[in-house]
This record gives sequence, C-alpha cells and structure tokens, in this order.
Amino acid sequence: MQVNRITFFYVLLMTAVVVASNVLVQYPLSGTLLGINLGDLLTYGAFTYPVAFLITDLTNRQFGPRIARRVVVAGFLVAVVFSFAVASPRIAIASGSAFLLGQLLDISVFNQLRRQTWWRAPLIASLFGSALDTVIFFSFAFAPAFSMFGPNDAFAIEWAPVLGVLTTEAPRWISWALGDFSVKVLVGIVMLLPYGALMSKLKPMPGVEKTA
Repeated sequence: MQVNRITFFYVLLMTAVVVASNVLVQYPLSGTLLGINLGDLLTYGAFTYPVAFLITDLTNRQFGPRIARRVVVAGFLVAVVFSFAVASPRIAIASGSAFLLGQLLDISVFNQLRRQTWWRAPLIASLFGSALDTVIFFSFAFAPAFSMFGPNDAFAIEWAPVLGVLTTEAPRWISWALGDFSVKVLVGIVMLLPYGALMSKLKPMPGVEKTA
C-alpha cells in the first residue's frame, strides 16, 4: 500500500513537471544578457523539464527499474492527455515521444551504474537521457522535416546567429536545442543536491539492488 501511495505521488509530480514544461517551452525568454537576445537561445521550459529526471532517478533508486518504468509510462500517458489540452498537437507529440524515450534511456543507464559512486548514476543517466530528449523534442516540434506533426513555427525556423552570438546562422530552434541541453546539464548537476539530500530517506527497498 505504501509503495502504491509513493508511486502515485511520483506520477503526480512527473505529470506536473511535463505539462508545465510543455506550456513553457512555447515561450522564449525575454530580454538580453551581455548583448545576447535570450529569445534566440532559450525557452522557459528548459528550466523546469530536467526535474523529471530527478523524479525518475529517485523512483529507480527506491523501487528499481520496473517501478520506475511504470511511473514514466503513467506520467507519459497522463501528461500527453493534458498536453493536448494546453499545448499544440505538434508540441504534445514531440514532448511525449522525447519524454518516453529519454526517460527510458535514463532508467537503463542509471540501472547499469547504480552500484557505483552515488552521484555517477543520476548524473550520467540524466545526461544521456537529456541528450536524446533534446534531439527528439526539438526536431519533432520545430524542424520543417517533421511538419507532418503540425504547422511550422515561423519564429522557430527563422535564421539567426547560433546561440545568439556566433557569426554562423542557423534556424532559431537549433540554438534553442543547444541552449536547452546546456541548461539541462547545469540543472542536472544542481539536481545532485536534492538527490544526495534525499538518499538517506529514500533508501532502496529490500532486494532492489540485487535484482536490478
């Protein structure tokens, strides 16, 4: 019963993070920093989405990969339904695909490294998962090659200096993807703090590390 309650709580957290990120990814940052137009570099969703990897890793640590996959799939199904309600169909499709594949990769990598130094599994797993998630999401959501999922975003496909500062130009969504992944890496490192703090309280259930 306790496992079911905690699992349900993880699913709620996962759903909230993904739905919020689906909305926020549609809004580029406003303003400039050191002469860089932040709208050419990042969306607000870049700061919320990496929390999903923390939730997955905590679930995996406590209950193992089987339960972690259940949380991911449940969060995926609920989040996709809500995403179609609050975001465009193309964003919802891109988000759902990227979320599911990125999180499943995170679980697999974490499981391979769970017996190593405490920080290695969550950090490396989130990096691999984030990289796959970023490639799939931004390609599906904005690349003209995937216009079968929905109309192109004119602002996203306009050419602009890469990362807002380089002389080389590319479609704006490329810079968003690069900026998004950079933020995910930074947030992934920051997320080691709450992960480490919760380790003593969210200990693996009996037999998890042996069967994982």
